[in-house]
Amino acid sequence: MTLFGTSVPFYKMQGSGNDFIVIDNREARVAEADMADWARKVCARAFGVYGDGLFFLDESDDPALDYRWHFFNSDGSRAEMCGNGSRCAGRLAHAIGLAPAEHVFGTDAGPIKAKVLTEGPDAGRVKVQLTLPLGIETDVELDVDGHPLTVQFADTGVPHVVVFVDDVEGVDIMDLGPKLRYHPRFAPAGSNVNFAQVVDGKTMLLRTYERGVEGETYACGTGAAATQLLANTLGLTGPRATLTTTGGDQLTVFIEGGTVFLQGAAELTFKGELYLEPMGLK
Repeated sequence: MTLFGTSVPFYKMQGSGNDFIVIDNREARVAEADMADWARKVCARAFGVYGDGLFFLDESDDPALDYRWHFFNSDGSRAEMCGNGSRCAGRLAHAIGLAPAEHVFGTDAGPIKAKVLTEGPDAGRVKVQLTLPLGIETDVELDVDGHPLTVQFADTGVPHVVVFVDDVEGVDIMDLGPKLRYHPRFAPAGSNVNFAQVVDGKTMLLRTYERGVEGETYACGTGAAATQLLANTLGLTGPRATLTTTGGDQLTVFIEGGTVFLQGAAELTFKGELYLEPMGLK
């Protein structure tokens, strides 16, 4: 207890422009039933820290896991997985002594293998092995406002629609994004939506409309993974591609033996104290 009331330490991290608030729940001991409310209030603009999402790093009862995370979007919805967030989790867990540089942690989508790179030109970046992709569908024909549209689909921990376009900058993402995110074809859960431009067999440009955030984000790791997986399936790219995101950062996606690996930056931007009473938390 301080002059400003009860406080809880937090970290602020960003992965390719996706920003997250992280709480070490070994200390905070926030009940799982209260976590969604925390996400809505802590991620709120002006009244909170603000971020695309909030996740808690917690102890695990499973000896095969170094720790477990609980991930929530800024609207309080719980997400099975987040590629950029998983890299941030891996780097922070290593930094605070929760896990070694190479470790495994639990998510709602299954165990995630993370490796914090500590040497060479990629030092500080994190490589994660994502869960096995599910539900791959190519050339799905949709009706969108009376117009036909061909999309691709894959679940890389969370569901993703991918639309390959000639000019990604020309897409009206705030118009078409929600129409695909809430399209009956993907009900009831809905889907994230990615618009990708293939530059060559090793390079793509990517923009993502994320459910839960309900808008365009600077980057989406699982979206990059789904996009590369589908581009490779369609013969548009080789097994490794670099995707430049809206925020200008680059994500590298490897496909090896049906397994998808995602590599990119994960940075600690600041840390501080959350004062609970002003945000209506306890």
